[in-house]
Amino acid sequence: MSTRSSVIVVGGGVLGLAVAAELAVGGHPVTVIDAGGVNASRIAAGMIAPAMESLLDPVARPHAALLRRARDLWPAFAARHGLAPEPTTTRWISPDAADRAAQLQALGFTAEVSGEALTTEEDWRIDAGPALDRLGAGLTRVEGRATSVRHAEGRWTVSLARGDGIEGDVLVLATGVEAALPGLPPEAAARLAAIIPIRGQIARLARTGQGPVQRAPGVYVAPGAGGDRLGATMEVGRRDLTPEPEALTPLMTTARAAFGDLPEIARIDVGVRGASPDGLPLVGAGGAPGLFLALAPRRNGWLLAPLAAAIVAAAVEGRALPQDGAALDPARF
Repeated sequence: MSTRSSVIVVGGGVLGLAVAAELAVGGHPVTVIDAGGVNASRIAAGMIAPAMESLLDPVARPHAALLRRARDLWPAFAARHGLAPEPTTTRWISPDAADRAAQLQALGFTAEVSGEALTTEEDWRIDAGPALDRLGAGLTRVEGRATSVRHAEGRWTVSLARGDGIEGDVLVLATGVEAALPGLPPEAAARLAAIIPIRGQIARLARTGQGPVQRAPGVYVAPGAGGDRLGATMEVGRRDLTPEPEALTPLMTTARAAFGDLPEIARIDVGVRGASPDGLPLVGAGGAPGLFLALAPRRNGWLLAPLAAAIVAAAVEGRALPQDGAALDPARF
């Protein structure tokens, strides 16, 4: 019987838990270190949306084919981990619907137009909170803040603020926009330092509806458990988590004009996501033996989670990387 490496994953967001769950299914003993607190993956709308992201985000558009392939990894990944993503009708409401449909079709996605409404069936969604809980179920999890790392004699040690440490053969950093931990090699620390923080505010409305995800220029409303989501702001360079309700007023005004009457905001969540210069995450070897990164997915953490998990699992096990492994390689910068 082959020996499976013991793995430490630092970070309890969707990339960290997806990687941890995939390695655990592969027989690796995995420990997840989660600092707790606000988690951008948990408050997200759970969009698995290669079509609309490619259409609406100029940073994502060059990666449309990769995003579509990442979505296509979801059925098998969901089956392995007991998740339930849902193919979802998405409606774009705008006078430019016909032009937008042509752009989507040019990117390889299907779309239909009726008046000022574009409809596509290419995008999916998942209830983020329950899905995150499901990914973490059965994993060994330690709640605490990592304060430093050390690599010696082929082993990684992560020290915790509470005073103890955890050892493993493999270290996976899925730490979001947190600063590089002391003890990381300079190459890895430099890559973490270059991650761009993007603060996002997302509102939960005082209803839980059904039906399509609705989008209009600058805004979306997505049905979901615990309240439909209205979002989301993109505040580049900010890391603070204090809600600013006034920032959502323009989104609500736009949404009501496009979609009709909406209930009031029941709650505002704030999270900070990381981004790389080209908009794709940093996933793969981290510049030292047994060190791997799963960071900076911009707006597409849920969409890209199965791909990130597949890349790290293949790298840990010494297998050939998936098709898009090179595109996400941290060494590309």
